[in-house]
Amino acid sequence: MPNEKQLSPKEKKELSYTEKVWYTVGIVAVVAIVILIARVAFGVLLLALAGCLISVYFHGLGDVIQRKTKWRRGICMLISIAGSFIILGFLLWFMGSKIQAQVSELSDTLPHTISNAKLKLAETPLGRKVLEATSGGNPDKLVATASQFFSTSFGILGNMYIILFLGIFFTASPSLYKDGLILLIPPNQKDLARNIINRTSLSLKGWLKGTMISMVLLSILMPIGLSIMNIPLALVLGLLAGLLVIVPNFGSLAAMIPGVLLALTIGTDTAIIVALIYIGVQTLVQNIIAPIIQKKMINMPPALTIIGQLVMGVLGGAMGIIMAMPALAVMMIFVDEIYVKRINPE
Repeated sequence: MPNEKQLSPKEKKELSYTEKVWYTVGIVAVVAIVILIARVAFGVLLLALAGCLISVYFHGLGDVIQRKTKWRRGICMLISIAGSFIILGFLLWFMGSKIQAQVSELSDTLPHTISNAKLKLAETPLGRKVLEATSGGNPDKLVATASQFFSTSFGILGNMYIILFLGIFFTASPSLYKDGLILLIPPNQKDLARNIINRTSLSLKGWLKGTMISMVLLSILMPIGLSIMNIPLALVLGLLAGLLVIVPNFGSLAAMIPGVLLALTIGTDTAIIVALIYIGVQTLVQNIIAPIIQKKMINMPPALTIIGQLVMGVLGGAMGIIMAMPALAVMMIFVDEIYVKRINPE
């Protein structure tokens, strides 16, 4: 056979450059496709993450039952799931009709409450300045948005049955999904994958425990404080404050708005006291009591939390904002294990 023509250094350089260009184009195309798929399936990923949190809750409660009773793990998991549903059903049966009535009343009276609050604010110089500063938006749109928010009774919970079923399936056979995920990892990286999964589980468990403690305490203490001030609909306002604690930073402010508006219809002094009650109870629960009870809280920088919430809100709406904290915790663990520890082995 004739000898193949030897390529000159210039031709080799051009060929190498062409290959690099095609490699770059291929990488960009793959990344773009992955981002597009992730964007389309982002809502599904959020539901899966929420299902993982439910599974973490069931396993955490099952671990507590097992430590106390020394029973088999399967029985403890069954008690954890069944007991949670029984307690939830009992609470809905015992308080459901009253909560529903107060939610409906709050939805009906909110537009009138906002109008009365504006009239009260207009009676004072400071109030008039507040109205002038907030008059740039459309009042009718604000009222319609607020009314829709409360009348839907957290419409985002419409996917709760999907989340619950995912949580039950993840709880029933966690090793099936964990081992299946690890099978996709190269052999030399399986230990790293197991470590990431274990750290993620521990971190989510700590976040969930602290959040649930705050929810329960706020749902108990807030109605007591509002009832002392004779604020109507104290029960639903307290439950609202407890539920919105899952949204850091913005949740506490959103929970305070309807309570202060209702108090403003009684008097300016009452509204100030109610605002102080909200701030005091939320500070006591979230910054003092919950961290003392649960010491292994996620150490999340406040600025990073806000940025993460904004990004997750754009990508996933209300569900994205709610799941921002656990999603950020998972991402921080991935970055720490895959990148930070590699460049800082010490």
